[in-house]
Amino acid sequence: MLVAGMVACGGDGSGMQRRASDTTCDGRIDGPTYITVWFHVASDPDDPSAGERATVEKQVAAFNRSQGEVRARLITLPRGEYDRQVRAAAASGDLPDVLDFDGPFLYNYAWSGKLKPLDSCVPRRLLDDLLPSIRQQGTYAGRLWGLGTFDSGLGLYVRPSILRAIGARIPTGPDDAWTAAEFTEILHQLRRAGYRRPLDLKLNYIASTPEWPAYGFSPAVWSAGGDLIDRRNYREVDGVLNGSEAVAALTTIQRWLRDGLVDPDADDAAFVQGRSPISWVGHWLYPAYRDAVGDDLAIVPLPDFGRGTVTGMGSWQWGMTVNTADGDAAWRFLQFLLQDEQVRQMSNANGAIPARASVARSSKSFGPGGDEHLYLQQLEGGTARPRPQTPAYPAITTGFGIAVREIFAGRPVKPALDAAARRVEKDLEAYQGYPAPGP
Repeated sequence: MLVAGMVACGGDGSGMQRRASDTTCDGRIDGPTYITVWFHVASDPDDPSAGERATVEKQVAAFNRSQGEVRARLITLPRGEYDRQVRAAAASGDLPDVLDFDGPFLYNYAWSGKLKPLDSCVPRRLLDDLLPSIRQQGTYAGRLWGLGTFDSGLGLYVRPSILRAIGARIPTGPDDAWTAAEFTEILHQLRRAGYRRPLDLKLNYIASTPEWPAYGFSPAVWSAGGDLIDRRNYREVDGVLNGSEAVAALTTIQRWLRDGLVDPDADDAAFVQGRSPISWVGHWLYPAYRDAVGDDLAIVPLPDFGRGTVTGMGSWQWGMTVNTADGDAAWRFLQFLLQDEQVRQMSNANGAIPARASVARSSKSFGPGGDEHLYLQQLEGGTARPRPQTPAYPAITTGFGIAVREIFAGRPVKPALDAAARRVEKDLEAYQGYPAPGP
């Protein structure tokens, strides 16, 4: 086990921290224990993640059969309302023992006292086998608060035969990404070749998935050398979120839209129907795209906007809430989900990158030579970057998301980002910069 002696961070729902004297895990389970588990589910049966529900239901049943000391009861909640219901439960003292949450919201949950740290629970051998991105995403203020069973990644899905027909080179990995200028020229070449709107940016996601603007397009800002907040102190926003690098990156994307190079994708089918031979999206659409175009499919890195290609990372993670009476009982359940076979089952269900490096490297899809190996390369090689690891993240993603929607609709880039920076600054002021919890 890792060194014990870490203390849990509690709260009263107001954002004020209190200190607890016990460790989360002490190596004992005191008699038969019942735990309640919350899990988000997609409301759309056609959502690529819809298979997660059936998988986690099977996993809970298998866990309960596997031993007699802990019984888990699963409650599923719709993804669109999930964060609101978690916050409402925290305010009323009704949080479950275990819940999952979208990775970048971990920092606010941990800071506001909704979670218990996992440091005293996780064996070193397990920690060492997790992808570095999983460990990074789950860490806040030097402590581990969450662990995922899978991770994510972005890339450009392309039709190699079409690119070869226009004489475009096809990148072979993160060190070989197209520059933004090169990519722009390829888009114009594709238009001249008859593809009226050759790029799919999944614009349809913007209305249905509030996290898509930050997840999908902050990598362009990072690639240009910018960010959504100053990560040296997580308190400076002006001059960063609206800095010259962010303005330049989003101006380039806005120009693609103004030039009519981007398919509106209202039917969510620009790539599968052949209208757009390039799609800027993540791992979750690989099965659908492979079914649509067969072997004429490759995944290449996002464009390099000046400082190297960057991709997003992070996905849903598991954690223990402050309502957990027996951390060892809750950890037994989480440890079961992190077993090789369980990680593999969930990855097969949702198409995501397995959280355990040993499982990912042995995967036919993500391992060396696999069609989706780029995603693992990015997560292990440092191309992937977490969204800002701060309790202010909900304000950041909201502000940046509004700005992206306005910019894509034609608003000048700098004023839109200025407004986003002011929104985040107000949140930081309201919470005194989110001082880190004590030891």
